[in-house]
Amino acid sequence: MLRTVAPSVLVASTVLLAGCGPSTQDRTLVLGGIPDQDFARLEERFGGVADALSEHLGIPVRYAPATDYATLVTAFEHGDVQLAWFGGLTGVQARRAVPGAHAVVHRPRDAEFRSAFIVGADSDARTLRHPAGGSFTFGSESSTSGHLMPRHFLVRAGVEPERDFTAVNHSGSHDATWQLVEAGVWDAGVLNVAVWERAVREGRVDPERVRVLEVTEPYFDYHWVVHPELDRRFGEGTTARVVDGLLSLHERQGGPELLGLFETDRFVRTEDAHYGAIEEVAASLGLLGEG
Repeated sequence: MLRTVAPSVLVASTVLLAGCGPSTQDRTLVLGGIPDQDFARLEERFGGVADALSEHLGIPVRYAPATDYATLVTAFEHGDVQLAWFGGLTGVQARRAVPGAHAVVHRPRDAEFRSAFIVGADSDARTLRHPAGGSFTFGSESSTSGHLMPRHFLVRAGVEPERDFTAVNHSGSHDATWQLVEAGVWDAGVLNVAVWERAVREGRVDPERVRVLEVTEPYFDYHWVVHPELDRRFGEGTTARVVDGLLSLHERQGGPELLGLFETDRFVRTEDAHYGAIEEVAASLGLLGEG
């Protein structure tokens, strides 16, 4: 059984390794993941990956939790995190900030990812245009499946969120989104379809209080991104060994259970070019800074 690491909080890239000298930082490979779900699940998921990679590489690997999406991108930019699980948008942001960083691995489902628009079960809405007039919550502002692509599909359907909804919110995570709509705090919302499906499967969603309005068309989303510092800090060939460790995770003891936390049975290769459409949508909506 893979163990999980003790919680720590990545409050800012500049203090991520406070109290540790440069030699300690260089000896430990730090990985991170966007905080899109509840903390305990993320600790189990990424702590398990850290343990598996540490065994595979023969060097210490540590998971550093991030307080929000932007903090993880910043930590990656500064080199404090050398391997990160990003969504489509944050992956684009990270690679724009760090020349030489590359998307390397994702889940098969990430080539055809989708978002689910949800409404209260008693809503009379039947299409994306119909929730307009009520209140609406996205997930994190930096989320691909909880904000970027849903906003794109809303605009394409003729809905301008800030104009057509009475109020617009960013819940911060996918779990929070469905819980807020189920509770009636927000009339409608949108989230990662995998998180929605898992919540339904586990019986945590009350179908008498919240339902799916529409599921989007597919797009590329989540993926692992490697920092160009990997080989310099840990030796030539480390990047290739990290990729191999992720790709072979399903063959390792405890690997299938760990991959189940990612809602998949294996990781497969991906490449930067797959996220060109995400970058174009983000630029068209004004969600990318300069650089």
